[in-house]
Amino acid sequence: MIVGLPKEIKDNEYRVGMMLGSVKALIDAGHTVLVEQGAGEGSGFSDEEYRQLGAAIVPTAADAWSAQMVVKVKEPQPQEYGFLRPDLTLFTYLHLAADEALTHAMVASGVTGIAYETVEAHGALSLLTPMSEVAGRMSIQVGAHYLERMNGGRGKLLGGVPGVRASDVVIIGGGVVGTNAAQMALGLGANVVIVDINLDRLRYLSEVMRGNLTTIASNPYAVAQAVQRADLLVGAVLIKGAKAPKLVTREMVGAMKRGSVIVDVAVDQGGCIATTHPTTHSHPTYEVDGVVHYCVSNMPGAVPRTSTYALSNATLPYVLRLAKLGAEAAVRADPGLALGVNTYRGAVTYAAVAEAFNLTYTPLDKAMG
Repeated sequence: MIVGLPKEIKDNEYRVGMMLGSVKALIDAGHTVLVEQGAGEGSGFSDEEYRQLGAAIVPTAADAWSAQMVVKVKEPQPQEYGFLRPDLTLFTYLHLAADEALTHAMVASGVTGIAYETVEAHGALSLLTPMSEVAGRMSIQVGAHYLERMNGGRGKLLGGVPGVRASDVVIIGGGVVGTNAAQMALGLGANVVIVDINLDRLRYLSEVMRGNLTTIASNPYAVAQAVQRADLLVGAVLIKGAKAPKLVTREMVGAMKRGSVIVDVAVDQGGCIATTHPTTHSHPTYEVDGVVHYCVSNMPGAVPRTSTYALSNATLPYVLRLAKLGAEAAVRADPGLALGVNTYRGAVTYAAVAEAFNLTYTPLDKAMG
């Protein structure tokens, strides 16, 4: 198979779809890899390194997108919609439930769109997990930065010092993002509250984590009380493939202390806080009622070396399978990979995406005949 590796063009996105080892594995398996010139530079991979492995370095995005399968990191940007076509398999993060324009473009083009974030293995979102780990850890790093007074925050140190109370970090959601955020915040000495609807998950987190941790069962009143106390609020809610629910209302944000910070990691799926909207690394923050909002939709792009390795480690087995068998045979052989197919030949094949925009849902097996 011919596999394309285009350069990411989202604002300050420095990751690349495949690290050197992934490209070598594909070439060793007899496939052709077209790498757009400069695609790996942001992650520290030169064109010459790809070339030495046997990849073909192509001058334009159109050349890379001409492949039978394109492996990316982020969803296609509007200027890339023209590259979508019926005979293309696109393997990347899509987050369609939060992007109506892209959903319609995918459907109209007939492209087979396989979304990392809905692929499952043993019940886990195996391709979403590595970036959730990065984003969860980054949320505390970023939050601590914007709590500094010169960056608009309250001027508080997360861990405090002897004789001075530590900051209060509230995390909405106890999944992968929330767990990694809590680990970082606890390690810095903050007072951490995790709010989640799953009591078994809260029990588990209470058992395995050390530090000043409080777990709270989620309901609107409990969320409001926790949010009001937060110096740093992390949105970490996920519903597989669907738009995130707005668990933190506009009124709750208005009750927060001025100079508090919100980091909504769920912004890729629409955000779980009523006042959030996507921002970029170039313009990462804005204020609502004096509360600093950081809602960058590609947070891991700021640490591309770590992120590219982590993502490629997870995606490589699937990339090799898709290249060997083709999309149809690969998804028929792997029900977990089949769950990643969000669009197929003009049909929406993921129920949550169809529901988000009142589109017709077609089960994948029916779409494939």
